[in-house]
Amino acid sequence: MSNNPSAIAFGSINMDLVATTSKLPVPGETLLGNNFFTLPGGKGANQAVALARLGVTTYMVGRVGDDSFGNELLKTLLAAGVNIEKVLVNENVSSGVALINVDDAGENQIIVVPGANGCVDSTNVENLISLLPNCRVLLMQFEIPLPTILLAAQAAKRLGVKVILDPAPAINEVPTELYPLVDIITPNEVEIGMLVGFPVNDLDTAMKATNILLQRGVGCAIAKLGVKGVVCATKEETFFVPSFPVQTVDTVAAGDAFNGALAAALVENLSLRQAVVWGAAAGAIASTISGAQSSLPTKEVLINFLNLRGAMEINL
Repeated sequence: MSNNPSAIAFGSINMDLVATTSKLPVPGETLLGNNFFTLPGGKGANQAVALARLGVTTYMVGRVGDDSFGNELLKTLLAAGVNIEKVLVNENVSSGVALINVDDAGENQIIVVPGANGCVDSTNVENLISLLPNCRVLLMQFEIPLPTILLAAQAAKRLGVKVILDPAPAINEVPTELYPLVDIITPNEVEIGMLVGFPVNDLDTAMKATNILLQRGVGCAIAKLGVKGVVCATKEETFFVPSFPVQTVDTVAAGDAFNGALAAALVENLSLRQAVVWGAAAGAIASTISGAQSSLPTKEVLINFLNLRGAMEINL
């Protein structure tokens, strides 16, 4: 293991199977598609690649199936510089896949089959624990079983490792005992609305919602409001980082870029404010490039972007 402080992404590893067609089929209809392609994804893997691209020693902990997709997903992680020694391979279970149909208007239909991601359990947590002593940050998402996320957060807390939780995909019921184990929670507008039970769509509702999450026990609540910017709240301070104006191509993996850059900045001992600016910048860059992992910026690209654009944080 490297002596450099490291980060761990504990979560899903998926292959996205994408078909493009002029219109989406109705039940019982067969259509001719225009294109088909596969893209490596899964929020866990995306965040691992985001970290590694930014120069952080990164470990992926999760599962793939013993199939061609699993082999390809592991090769992609390795090529990005992610350590995969703690990724387990499941026999007789498929790798996680997302079946995605996209029409000419950009509308989509998606079926996600968790496959091996649904088997992530206490064995994976034991593998995770072996990495924690040299780790600064643990990133998790909601694409693996909740009981496993809780076990991992408890282990990280015991060893003083910062837990960053991306509560995606959005769910209504988060175990109350998970919140106090989370150092930083990073929902988008939809996700934070589901967590607090009311729409979050501007600064006022974001401030109210982040305050509720603080009361539930998280150390820091970050509301990602897309083009409206980012609200970040701790018990000591609340501040706002405006979004960076860019020409958006697609927002796939923009949230993963945000989390990866936020974590990378914290591994490098930057302040929380600097880390949120890094996250906002990485998310903006990712939204200008098509695809998931292909859109995640390198450290050189991120620093150049920040040097050109400047950055501003506003106290609330």
